[in-house]
Amino acid sequence: MKVVLRNLLLFLGLLASDWAFAEKIRIAIGTQDTTINCAAGGLLIRELQLLEKHLPHDGKYQNAEYDIQWHNFTSGAPLTNEMVAGKLDIGSMADFPGAFNIEAFRKAGKKSLFINVLSGSPAGSGNGVVVPKDSAVQSLAELKGKTISVPFASTAHGMLLRAVAQQGWNPEEDVNIITQAPEIAGSALLTHKVDAHADFVPFAELFPYRGFARKIYDGAQSNTPTFHGTLADADFAEKYPELVVAFLRAALEANQLLAAEPEKYSELIAKHTGIEAEVAYLFHGPLGVQTRDFTWKPEYRQAVKTAFETLKLLKRTSTDLDVEQYIDDRHLRTAFKQNGLDYDAKLKDYSPSPIANAVSGQPITDFKQAVQIWINGEPTVRNYASAVSAFAALNALQKAGKTARAVYLQDKLSGIKLLANDAWFVLEQNRLSAFLSKEQADAQADQQGGRVLDFAGAQTAFANPSALATAVR
Repeated sequence: MKVVLRNLLLFLGLLASDWAFAEKIRIAIGTQDTTINCAAGGLLIRELQLLEKHLPHDGKYQNAEYDIQWHNFTSGAPLTNEMVAGKLDIGSMADFPGAFNIEAFRKAGKKSLFINVLSGSPAGSGNGVVVPKDSAVQSLAELKGKTISVPFASTAHGMLLRAVAQQGWNPEEDVNIITQAPEIAGSALLTHKVDAHADFVPFAELFPYRGFARKIYDGAQSNTPTFHGTLADADFAEKYPELVVAFLRAALEANQLLAAEPEKYSELIAKHTGIEAEVAYLFHGPLGVQTRDFTWKPEYRQAVKTAFETLKLLKRTSTDLDVEQYIDDRHLRTAFKQNGLDYDAKLKDYSPSPIANAVSGQPITDFKQAVQIWINGEPTVRNYASAVSAFAALNALQKAGKTARAVYLQDKLSGIKLLANDAWFVLEQNRLSAFLSKEQADAQADQQGGRVLDFAGAQTAFANPSALATAVR
C-alpha cells in the first residue's frame, strides 16, 4: 500500500511539473545594443534567433511555450531597475553597474548572479577619456581643475574615480565631475561645455572616429581589470537552469560567429545600432581593444570586488559582501560542455583574437607591429606585419584611387588596438611605433631617439622621405 501511495504521489508530482511547463514561460532579456562589446550576449542572439535554436523542447520542457522578450537599454542602471522590478530575467552590463545590480537586488531581499563574462580586459581597456579635438590637453594630468563629464554609476565612472585617485587628486575638490550620458556628451564636447568626457564602450573610440574628439587616456593605463558580462535573477536561474544554459549556448555560438567573420557581423552591429562598423571591428576584430572571453578569470572576479570597493567609496553601500557568492559559473561550464568547448583550457588562455597572415602571405609574429587597413568596397580587412609596409601600401592604394575606411594598429606600450588617425607615432630609422598619446610618444622619442609624427606626418614620411624635416615634434 505504501509503495502504491508513493508511486501515486510521484506521478502527481511529475504531472504537476508537466502542467507548470505546459504554460508559457517568459524569458525577458535586457540588452545594451550600443555597448557593442555586449553583442554576443544580446544583439546577435536576437537578430540571428540563436536562443530559439538552443531552447529545450524535451523532458519537462516538451510542452513549453516560450515568450522571449527583448528590451534594449543605453546603460546598466535602468536595466537594473527593470530586473529588480521583476520585469527582466537576464541582463548584460559592466562590472561596476553589475555591482549596483547585485546590491539593488540584495536591498530588495532578492539575489542576482553574474553568470558569464562577455568581453573584457585584464588591463582595463574599453573605458577611456576624450577631449575636444582642438583641445590643447594631451594627458589626464592636465585636467586638474577642469570639468569632466561621465555617465554616473557606469564602469567608466569607476575608472575615472580610480584614475583621479592615481593622480593624487580629491575628486570633490580638484576636478569637477558631472553626470552626462554619452548622447549628450557628444554635443557638449563639440561646444566645449565640458573639458573632457569619460565613457565606456564604444564612445572613447567612437567620438574620435567621428572626428570631434581625441582620446587622451585609456583604462589600460590604470591597470585595473574591467569587463561586461551577464547577470540573471537567481530565482529564475534556480527554477529554469536549462534556459540559462540555453542562453549561454546561444551567446557562445554568437561569439564564434564574431570570431570567424568579424567584418560581416560588425556590419550587422552597425545596421542595428548606428555605431559605425569600423568602430565595431575595433573591438571584435583580431587583436581587438578587448578580448571576447566568457570565462571567469581571476582578474574578472577581482573586477567585481573592485567595483564593490568603489561602491563603498561612493557610500552607495556599507556592506562587506562575499563577491564569490554572486559569481556562478555552473551554467557556463555546462554550456561550454554542450557546445563541445573546453572551459578549463579557455580559463587559462589569455591570448587575444588571432590575426591572419599578412597580405604577403607571411605569418605575423610581432602583434604590436601589426597594422590592418579596411579599404572601401572590400569585404575583409587587409593585414600587414609592420607599420612601414602598411603605410607604403596605403600610399600605393590611395594613388590607385582607393580609400581606407579605417587603419588599425597596436599601441607599443599596452598593445591595445588604435585608430591610426587618432594615434601618435615615433619614427626610429626605418621603424614606426604607434602610441595612444603624444605624451607617450614624446617620452619614447626622448629616451630612444626618433621623430614624433601624427598620422598625416607618418603617411607623408613614407610618400616623400625628404618631408621628414617638417614632421611634427
